[in-house]
Amino acid sequence: MPAPPSTRAVWKGAISFGLVHIPVVLYSATADTRPKFNLIDPSTMSPVGYKQVSKTTGESVQRDELVKGVQVDEGQYVVLSKEEIRSALPKSTQTIEIEAFVDAGEIPATFFSKPYHVAPGARGLKPFALLRDVLQRTGKVGVARIVISTKQHLAALMPAGDGLVLELLRWSEEVREPPASTQGDTAPAAPSERELKMAEQLVTDMATAFSPDLFHDEFREKLQQLVQAKAKAGDVAALQPLPGEEPPAPSADVLDLTELLRRSLQGKTAEAAKPATPARRAAANDEPAPVRRKAAASKAPAKARATAKPAPRKRNPS
Repeated sequence: MPAPPSTRAVWKGAISFGLVHIPVVLYSATADTRPKFNLIDPSTMSPVGYKQVSKTTGESVQRDELVKGVQVDEGQYVVLSKEEIRSALPKSTQTIEIEAFVDAGEIPATFFSKPYHVAPGARGLKPFALLRDVLQRTGKVGVARIVISTKQHLAALMPAGDGLVLELLRWSEEVREPPASTQGDTAPAAPSERELKMAEQLVTDMATAFSPDLFHDEFREKLQQLVQAKAKAGDVAALQPLPGEEPPAPSADVLDLTELLRRSLQGKTAEAAKPATPARRAAANDEPAPVRRKAAASKAPAKARATAKPAPRKRNPS
């Protein structure tokens, strides 16, 4: 199953080419679904972090003490200040500036990096549909520049179904040339016609419509099954919080009404099920002094009548 669509816009701006201006919004088209591993000390179940340590002294260095440098020769670096680096950052224009239109098949596969879904912005539905349809009709894609999070990217804007996809491209300096042939300068041996026909038959037999659901990340699925099985068996360890990061104690003002009612009902049920004992009778009569005195005063006459001895009866003479 594909990952659910992203609901968080990562970029808002406009597509621009010539005098055309189309408001658009970008959404990430991919998701990292593999489980993320955390480093843990098994003896204490404490998280282990990455510490920045000087490779010369072995001592830790605070982040605010670090500077950035670019190597220009073996062991030689040019140190750049934050202001110098900031001055070289591209200016954010919030515009996908299309510089050329090229045939869709002309961009090598090694240049494609990361896709984004493009959605039309406010009042941009009609020009958005116009650009999509003309790209589909001409078989072209727009090659553009875009700045995302202070980083400039080369990108290809291409139609995809009823929408558009902006595929970030690698710069030419980032793409490696293919390795030299292992056969040296000699051209690879040409296959015979019989071999070509047999290979073509095999490809035809295995041909089918592309369906992403037919292919699965087996490592992720097996890892998830393993984690779920161990969690179901109770094989779960609590991670100890770092000093100063302990979770706050629950506030006395925050009450779970359902839990209070459940405990109250359980208490009443258990109390009713217990047999009466002298201690329980004494506890039941454990009322404030004024209440006890009033109750005793109201019951005193009845007690007196109950304890009064009857007058002795006279005997008849025989």
